[in-house]
Amino acid sequence: MTLISLAGVNKHFGDYHALRDIDLEIREGEFFSLLGPSGCGKTTLLRLIAGFEAPDIGTLHIDGRDMAGVGPNLRPTNMVFQSYAIFPHLTVAENVGFGLRRAQMDKPDRARAVDEALEMVGLAGYGIRAANALSGGQRQRVALARALILKPKVLLLDEPLSALDKKIREQMQVELMKLQREVGITFILVTHDQEEALVMSDRIAVMFEGGIGQLNDPETLYRRPASKRVAGFIGMMNFLNGRVTATGPEIAVEVAGLGRYRVPAEQAPGGVEEGPVTIGIRPETLSLLFEGERTDRMEVAGRVDEVVYYGDMTYYDVAVAGIDKPLTLSMKNRIGRPVLDVGSPTRVAWDERSLVLLGR
Repeated sequence: MTLISLAGVNKHFGDYHALRDIDLEIREGEFFSLLGPSGCGKTTLLRLIAGFEAPDIGTLHIDGRDMAGVGPNLRPTNMVFQSYAIFPHLTVAENVGFGLRRAQMDKPDRARAVDEALEMVGLAGYGIRAANALSGGQRQRVALARALILKPKVLLLDEPLSALDKKIREQMQVELMKLQREVGITFILVTHDQEEALVMSDRIAVMFEGGIGQLNDPETLYRRPASKRVAGFIGMMNFLNGRVTATGPEIAVEVAGLGRYRVPAEQAPGGVEEGPVTIGIRPETLSLLFEGERTDRMEVAGRVDEVVYYGDMTYYDVAVAGIDKPLTLSMKNRIGRPVLDVGSPTRVAWDERSLVLLGR
């Protein structure tokens, strides 16, 4: 069921065209992410849904109601800001209950609502603590509790994890996913972090220059990006030159350094025509063949050009004849599997199912 609908939305700030012809539907109860580089319009779009901005052209409906002229305080939304906006002079309980100050509730009911909200975000018993004595992750949870206590239909999250260190950020990603499932309301997350969007979202809108480049579920966006721009923004991707020689249910393609193949049309999600084409292949779909190792996949000879060791993974750049740039590939570091040195001769295994045709 559609909860939020935007049609033909455009927004200008002077001569700057911040949002361009946005048509978008967000479903009730889903975790939806707006992903893109800085300046792509994702925060402007979030602020427009919240009511802090208004479209110059186009319409916005929330829960079937036109939001034209409806202020932020009258919309069924609440927002968690990047800075958390916690009041340092108030206790945790006073911060969480701040939005209830105008509600017609007696003290025991307000206290009960605050306790329930704190328990929801894993801060039961923290009510009497000073807000300025909390860690960054705890402050973020307080901001979530303060937003959720008002029981909005939509929770808007403006890069809420960006100020946290890597380990806490990863923990909070999982906690936010669980929380969203428990409360069952629609979450809309703005982020420039591709991993964060892939981990947390039911669907993702990838934005560039005020428009939506592609909207789909995380797996489809990753495995079948519709353009080179989306493919390059989400995850790591090798780009190879190629040529399409025939189209149809199967596409005949020549791949620089790798040979000629026929692939199903679904491997060209944005469509292609005969002629030059850019071909994408993810690092994890390639693998090194170590001495004595055999495979039923295709293979090509190469030489290790660079090695980057991450502990659990090693990334290799491998120079292959006929390919302009070294191929980047990733290998899981297993017991007994050596890490090759720069300059080592090697073989790279792959198959045509890993190819994505991305047009030009």
